[in-house]
Amino acid sequence: MATNRTVDGEQRRTAILAAVDSEGAARLTDLASRLEVSEMTVRRDLDELELSGQLRRVRGGAVAIERPRHFDERRATRPRAKQVIARKAAELLPTTGAVAFDASSTVGTITANLDARPKLSIATNSIDNYIALRAAHAGQTVLTGGEAEPSTGSLVGPVACAGAVSMLYKLFFLSSTGFDAEHGTSEVSLIESQVKQVFARASNRVVLCLDSAKLGGRSSAATLATGQIDTLITELDPSDPRLAPFRGLVAIR
Repeated sequence: MATNRTVDGEQRRTAILAAVDSEGAARLTDLASRLEVSEMTVRRDLDELELSGQLRRVRGGAVAIERPRHFDERRATRPRAKQVIARKAAELLPTTGAVAFDASSTVGTITANLDARPKLSIATNSIDNYIALRAAHAGQTVLTGGEAEPSTGSLVGPVACAGAVSMLYKLFFLSSTGFDAEHGTSEVSLIESQVKQVFARASNRVVLCLDSAKLGGRSSAATLATGQIDTLITELDPSDPRLAPFRGLVAIR
């Protein structure tokens, strides 16, 4: 009997990991319903998986351990949330001047919501976002240049930073690995973080476009303090209680 319970537990934890990895996050209640076990059982499984470094516990569930991922892999994660965020973000785009897009797939999704803005320049350090913008945007599109980061495909390093600061932007749209109300945004990669810091310094306003699964998350490379973020856009309704820690600190859309 002990052997059967062990096998069942291993299969259950494998299923939990698969759910968290495929969506980036999973709720405890959803996992319990899907696996037909109690929430207490799922809590114990999540605790064990966190102790072994395979996921990270958050209130009400768990999120995947962040690692540098290539653009195509990131783009395929939670696409519906990205689409909602992109539609909200597109409403903020000016018709003239310049804006900056980071190398995230979330911000890249804004490209599909661009209207004709021939007098708007858009700069980015993402080859993938640059290609999409060239196809969809009537105005000027600028690629920063720099060294290609092999695990993500974004452009980083001194040349990318110099290219990012060569223009002045009305808005900088970025995403992040996590956003914690106390510590701000963070990234897995320090060199990715540095380019975002440069873009932010050259911008009048900073707009954080973030999947709600990353709210409260923290990674190793500190990027922007909460006070540097002007607007937070998620796929959630602005009244959602999950946004409570950020109210009064940033504008929420």
